[in-house]
Amino acid sequence: HLQQTLGEVDIGAPLLVVGFPLGFQDGRHHLPVARQAAVASSFGTRFQGQGLFLTDARTHRGMSGAPVVMRARADGRAELAGLPWMLLGIHSSRMDMGGRDPVADESLGLNCAWYADILLALTEA
Repeated sequence: HLQQTLGEVDIGAPLLVVGFPLGFQDGRHHLPVARQAAVASSFGTRFQGQGLFLTDARTHRGMSGAPVVMRARADGRAELAGLPWMLLGIHSSRMDMGGRDPVADESLGLNCAWYADILLALTEA
């Protein structure tokens, strides 16, 4: 259930990142938590020539490898096999600027997510 058409994902599109920030979870049921996010770079244009796009979300250690998903479009065109979510990517790390003054400047609050098609490249052997 990968997003096939890159042009259908707009900057600012709402996303969820589902994982275990700082190891936090529903301790009774061992379930992850979801953080709200948004697409923060042009989707389909690999950011700085790398295989990733940017998200705007509050993330923490422990979120690496978390799925980055988008709800299927309301018109149902992006929905596959009745599932309401499309996998856009895999959360990798927070993005920051090398020249940022850690005292005077806030963190950018941006994150790197590998495009989901990287999974296909890694699993084809």
